[in-house]
Amino acid sequence: MQPFRQLNGVAVALRRDNVDTDQVIPARFLKISRAEGLGDKLFHDLRFDTDGKPRPDFPLNDPARQGASVMVGRKNFGVGSSREAAVYALVDHGFRCVVATSFGDIFAGNAVNNGLVAAIVSEEDIEKLLSAVEQTGRAEVDLEAQTIKSGNYVVSFSIDPARRMRLLNGWDDLDLTAQYKDQISAFAAKDRAARAWAVPRAG
Repeated sequence: MQPFRQLNGVAVALRRDNVDTDQVIPARFLKISRAEGLGDKLFHDLRFDTDGKPRPDFPLNDPARQGASVMVGRKNFGVGSSREAAVYALVDHGFRCVVATSFGDIFAGNAVNNGLVAAIVSEEDIEKLLSAVEQTGRAEVDLEAQTIKSGNYVVSFSIDPARRMRLLNGWDDLDLTAQYKDQISAFAAKDRAARAWAVPRAG
């Protein structure tokens, strides 16, 4: 994964609570492989009508929001099923950060595994941030300082410290494990020694 430190990009406001993973990526698209890309299926049933035409009132269809890398939602973003494809769709579409007041636990775990920042802000701040993003169309995310800025409005956000460390360094699960290789080796050596002493000796 690429390390994430700061991001200054186009932002989109999604004024919806309880956005579940089936809304993020409908189940019928799960047969598409990651190699093919899922970005164009993101929020498919919300972005398009039954005839496949873009809904003009859906924020991602706003021409001014094309290329957005920051999404600001509300509460309970990414709830529902555990499908990692929901995160794939967001990342493949170009998003590097999603902001909400709360996230589905599995979604947040899948997010860090794919380099997506799931930033948590207060309910009061989310409403002000949504308004700011709607006005400016941009946001600056600073993972080191844990702040998000849009226009003149700046809010702090929280994120699990271990996940923050992984994102800052671009570490996947194997990279994280490698940081403890000395401790793992020492533990393994002690375990081997203990097992050797425990073996009954002849005579």
